[in-house]
Amino acid sequence: MLRTLKLSHFRCFESLRLDFEPGVSAFIGANAQGKTSILEAVCVLLRLQSPRTSSLNDLIQFEHSGFGLAGTWEDHELSLVKEQRRRRKFYHHGEEIAKSRDYLALGGLVVWMGNDDLKLVTGSGSGRRRYLDFLASQLQIGYGSTLRAYDRALRSRNQLLKDGQRPDWTAIDAYTKVIIDHGDRLTKDRQDLIERLNPHIHRAQQTISGTEESVAIKYLLGSGESFAATMEANRECDSRRGQTNAGPHRDDLQIFINGRPASKFASEGQQRTIALALKLAQIEILRGSCGVAPILLIDDVFGELDPTRRQALTQALPTDGQKLITTTSLDWLPDHLDLRPCVFRVANGATEAD
Repeated sequence: MLRTLKLSHFRCFESLRLDFEPGVSAFIGANAQGKTSILEAVCVLLRLQSPRTSSLNDLIQFEHSGFGLAGTWEDHELSLVKEQRRRRKFYHHGEEIAKSRDYLALGGLVVWMGNDDLKLVTGSGSGRRRYLDFLASQLQIGYGSTLRAYDRALRSRNQLLKDGQRPDWTAIDAYTKVIIDHGDRLTKDRQDLIERLNPHIHRAQQTISGTEESVAIKYLLGSGESFAATMEANRECDSRRGQTNAGPHRDDLQIFINGRPASKFASEGQQRTIALALKLAQIEILRGSCGVAPILLIDDVFGELDPTRRQALTQALPTDGQKLITTTSLDWLPDHLDLRPCVFRVANGATEAD
């Protein structure tokens, strides 16, 4: 479990220290007071990623040059420092760790649940790729390294393609090989993960909705059946457009409800339930693979659900996992929902325990 958390110049917080108990902690306050930033800090500390931005520089408090995070996960004292225009630095018990994969091996597993999850059903493919990548990087330590290597090679190839009328195909082809090698591994890992996710998503949808609705996800390949052949066929098109037009960066998921595309045929209530089912499936995959429940970061979700779905979600969450919840109030919490949270009040970038 997460025992302590310290923030310095992170988002709206000048500084903050929190001590946690097992079970449920609820952060209560009006909107735009810093509740979500606390959960975001936990995610960054444990997984080195924010669910809200792709750049850690966005997390630095206004008019400051960097931020710091520290916390105790189980018996591990972890800390992270990020300064503008400098690489991240990670520490374990005060000793710097050179590689992010070694740091991540010490931290906990995380599932983030928030209102923006609705975009998994209705939004662009980038959010669905992020959903897969965040889960895959926790299941396989090497997945994140492969993804970063692919992205670096992709950016370099695209830059060469934009360089003018006479592209340097010797250099471009060198990056093409790197992209294919890493891309094939990403595709296989994502396909395997979707096979594992589907039965969990189906069961979670029925649990939350209380119906016999059938939900499934299908992988839409952005690289074709043979990535190497697709890249060869796309040379002229890539040169003309100045970008790489095929690859895992174009992958997507199509979500079906009762055999029909959910983005078109699901009601808003069904879409919200599907988004929850996707996250509950993440919990089950992580728990089944690693033997422990992940920490759940639940951002203002319960207040948006009707009482039936709220009760079903509460009962579907693992009883032994630590849960951090943000909400504007606990008025929606009926006595029969067995949450019994430890309450923190959040206002103007400050937090006080009840």
